[in-house]
Amino acid sequence: MKTNPALNRREFLRTATAATLSALAAGYPKQTFANENEPREKITPTADTLIVLWMAGGMAHTEMFDPKRYTPYEKGLEPNRVLSTFSSIDTAVDHIKFTEGLERLARVMDRGALIRSYTAGDLGFILHSRHQYQWHTGYAPPQTVAAPHLGSVVARTHGPLNPAVPAFINVGQRFDVGEGEELKAFSTAGFLGSEYGPFNIPFPEQAADTVRPPGEMTPGRFADRNKFFKKLLEASPIAEFGSDYQKESLLRSLDNAHRLLSSPAAKAFDLALEPLERIRQYVPDYEPGKRYDADKNRSGSYEASTIGRFGLGCLLARRLAEVGARYIEVTTEYIPFLNWDTHEHGHTKLVNMKKTIDAPIAQLVLDLEERGLLNRTLIVLASEFSRDMLVEGKPEKKVKDQVEVPEVINDMKHYGMHRHFTDAGCVLLFGGGIKKGYRHGVTADERPCKTIKDRVVIEDLHATLFQALGISPKLAYEIEKRPFYVTRDGLGKPIPELFG
Repeated sequence: MKTNPALNRREFLRTATAATLSALAAGYPKQTFANENEPREKITPTADTLIVLWMAGGMAHTEMFDPKRYTPYEKGLEPNRVLSTFSSIDTAVDHIKFTEGLERLARVMDRGALIRSYTAGDLGFILHSRHQYQWHTGYAPPQTVAAPHLGSVVARTHGPLNPAVPAFINVGQRFDVGEGEELKAFSTAGFLGSEYGPFNIPFPEQAADTVRPPGEMTPGRFADRNKFFKKLLEASPIAEFGSDYQKESLLRSLDNAHRLLSSPAAKAFDLALEPLERIRQYVPDYEPGKRYDADKNRSGSYEASTIGRFGLGCLLARRLAEVGARYIEVTTEYIPFLNWDTHEHGHTKLVNMKKTIDAPIAQLVLDLEERGLLNRTLIVLASEFSRDMLVEGKPEKKVKDQVEVPEVINDMKHYGMHRHFTDAGCVLLFGGGIKKGYRHGVTADERPCKTIKDRVVIEDLHATLFQALGISPKLAYEIEKRPFYVTRDGLGKPIPELFG
């Protein structure tokens, strides 16, 4: 389906809502394959669990895992001189450098692989929610059906590892801030059915509350409340517009949630059961009872408590992987102009974002390795696109500039990468059969720092993740009498060099 390059947020929401309504009417999504007459390739999985660490907002590659010439800040600096605002550091792999502030991740690079040539789609005027939609579903919005999230595809295709644990768990993203409605458009199971949608945990330190009855409610009263809620569904829009399959899928999702409440696996959601010294390996300043829901502001100031929220999410991801969650996503959270969305104060914000992710991701890798789980758990760190000081979009496909860059930099807020750059980007992978100490792709050393070798697009990245999980990139689910492939049109090709 062709997309409208001028699609704005209002139109995006309107079309996404229409697709959601169409999902209610969707029938049973039957599995099918591209080229049904050809013998199917048998794929041996190298991973059972996928953990996606989502750097929402646009993580600048030259400031993170693909350092270029370092230019320190000084008044009167010309913007075209600025390629990296951090100096480079060594990693555990001789031929791979990171940037300053990622020292702990650098020490575990020998356990993983680095893609430096991820290239985001050409979607016209760049909207974060549209590119995040494409990354998480494999398709550019809008679609005529409600496209399922990557996690929902995994949940539907493989089912849970542990029947009591949700197969798809989403940690750290609120939907009542910023562009929450746009994010909801892809944070669903779409036509696959509610039972394969995400179990959402906005605040990891409060995860235990999500798996216990509210307040002082007795088990009997809670069971009665569950029955009453099911009756209410009969009067909801899904009862009027939904297909039998969608109704049954929603009811099964309620039964699954109820099963979790009485399962021993629910203890995995309670971070208070973790030793304090272990928590502080993920969040060095952690104090029991401390709130981790403060927001960073646009000027770049940063509350230390916020750093801990992602770290606790990584710790929760480890605990959930131990009890059999199939797909876990932990996000630094997307809120316009905050976190990685560095329209200004780029350097200052990245100093703090590195503090947010460096220790917890490295510790997650080490903890899974210590427990013998890393070989069967694939960790993926990614973002919707990169950033550059001067180029918006791609050099040969520039789009309207969304940030004004002064002719000379006389204010620290202009020092850093502020424009959306889609011609290169980094993806970091650990475990799950991925080659260790490997670097894939090359970008130019001078602006524009674009991909010049081994370009990776979303359908091939997804095909690689699916390959690790033993899922064919040609798998499709038939909906509205046509196939909807798990990679775009079934054309995704795994990257063989990434596997050890």
